[in-house]
This record gives sequence, C-alpha cells and structure tokens, in this order.
Amino acid sequence: MDTGLCHLVGESHTLMSPKSKFVGTDEATTCVGLVIRNRKNGMTSVAHMDSPDIVDMGLSQMLLLVVDHNLDAELEVHLVGGFEDVSPNFLKSCTGSESDAKLEGYSYPLCAKIFETLCTRREKFHIQTAFILGHNTRRDSEGNAFPIFNGLAVETSTGSVIPASFDGARCPDEIVRRIRVTASYEDCSWNGKLLDTYDTRTDQFRIASCCWTSRQRHTALTLRRLTDSEILLTCSTSPSAEGPDFVDNLRRQCEYLIKYPDWIETFPLKQPRVFERTSDGEWKRC
Repeated sequence: MDTGLCHLVGESHTLMSPKSKFVGTDEATTCVGLVIRNRKNGMTSVAHMDSPDIVDMGLSQMLLLVVDHNLDAELEVHLVGGFEDVSPNFLKSCTGSESDAKLEGYSYPLCAKIFETLCTRREKFHIQTAFILGHNTRRDSEGNAFPIFNGLAVETSTGSVIPASFDGARCPDEIVRRIRVTASYEDCSWNGKLLDTYDTRTDQFRIASCCWTSRQRHTALTLRRLTDSEILLTCSTSPSAEGPDFVDNLRRQCEYLIKYPDWIETFPLKQPRVFERTSDGEWKRC
C-alpha cells in the first residue's frame, strides 16, 4: 500500500495534510471524479459522483472547507470520468417514444448537472481538466464504447492531476465503505449527500454510521446465485466497461452482508468506525 495515499469510491475527501501525498478516486465509468482545489491555501477536495441527484449538496459539502468562507478564492476544478455510454447504433434505432434517460445514458446528465451547478454558484471556478464524455471515450472495432481513463490522483502539495488506478492501494475498511455507498439510499440522513470519510485535522478515517434494512441481505443472497455476467448486467450502468475486479468486489460485499445482515453489528450505537495512521504508515482501527 502507498502509505501517502487516500482513495475513495462514492465518497468525498477534503484535505490539506502533509501525510497524504496523493488523494484520488477510480472505478469511474459512468461516474465522474471531481477535484476542487483552493489555489491560495492548497486545500483540496475530491469526490466520486454517480448521480445528478447528489451534485447540488455534494458540491456544497466539498466547498464548505475549501473556500473557508472566502467567496473570492480562486478554485481549480478537474473532472475525469464519464464517457459516451450510449451506442450510436442504439441512437439510430431509437424512436420518439424512447425515454430521455435511455437516449442520454448515465454520463451526460451527470456531467451536465455538474457544469450547470458550477456556473450558477458564486465561487470563482477555473476548469483545468474536463476529460469526460467524448474526450474520454474510445471504441473497439465493433463500435462499443469504453472510458479511456476512469480514475485520477491529485498531488496535494502541487495540485498536479494524473490518471490513476488504485489496485492494491485501498485505504481502510474498503468493504464496509463500499456497502455504505450502495446501501445509503435506505438511510434518509444521507439523502443527496456525499459520504465524507477522511478527517484532515486528525489524519483519521472516520466511517460514519449508515443503516440498512434486511433488503440488503435478500439482495446479497440473490446476487450470490448469479453468474458473473448476470451480476454485471444486473448491477452495472456500463457492463462492458467495468474493471476486472467489479464482480469480485460485489461478491465480497454480498458475503459481508450475509454474515452481518444487521447494520448495528457494523456500527454499534451508531458510532463511526475510526482508523488512524500508524508510525509505519498503515491504518489501524481505534
């Protein structure tokens, strides 16, 4: 594990910590990795957004610490992820009766909402990178579309952004964090919010509690019986573009939910799961 790195999926981090040299996200196919960095103080926020429904509140969460009540702050913005996930052949075959969602796919509405929200806010944004949609699409010989990049990392000291994949460099409590992302729709306290996980002031991962119902265990039992291809078709917005560990990660989540179906076993007394960095750079639970 790269001990100077923080990683997220479906979450957000805001930090200015010398102990975290890089922060980033990957596994973005129809999702978007979004970076906002304050040029003056270096405070950097990174989020992994998967739906237009969380953009408004998610951006407010990201900016709360980054701008530090200074609306004149110069803010750099980087976006990586999202691709042309609607096949041209599908578009040609569509009729007027097709729904807008099918015509637009998943990436375009999300990217459009992000730019719309940035344009309507009062802060001063400078778009540095927009590697999204057509700019982030490659096609095979049969015309199938895939994202060119599905991850990014930010060097916290300089603000430099590079394409990234974090295989083998996940931060703590990966499975619980993944489950929290997929199950948070059942917890009304998280409606429309990003799941913040890293506390820059204490250099700790604080995995706040999230409740879920027995529906999650039922879904896990159902998915466990499916083949890999069936899981892709059932659970992914872009089955042909997912990484090789997509199915394995879902199966690990299913096994956890089957073993611990009651959320209170994971978050006793609704307390967060807290991890701190050790002297050798690993993470241990407090």
